[in-house]
Amino acid sequence: MSSILPYIQIFLSVILVTAILMQQTDASLGAVFGGGDSGGGGRTRRGFEKTLFKATIVIAILFVLTTFLSFLI
Repeated sequence: MSSILPYIQIFLSVILVTAILMQQTDASLGAVFGGGDSGGGGRTRRGFEKTLFKATIVIAILFVLTTFLSFLI
């Protein structure tokens, strides 16, 4: 198990980075510094965007769990 764990972590990290980069944001550079159109802040995710958001959370949790597992082994 300890020999395959680093490969699992590499795979999960690549998938996690890809999932994060695929998410769309409407924020520009001005929004980082407090400017931009906030428009009330709330926006609901629908369809593929919602699925991608939930998948990103699941992949991140799996990555953290494999990291803790690698420390224990």
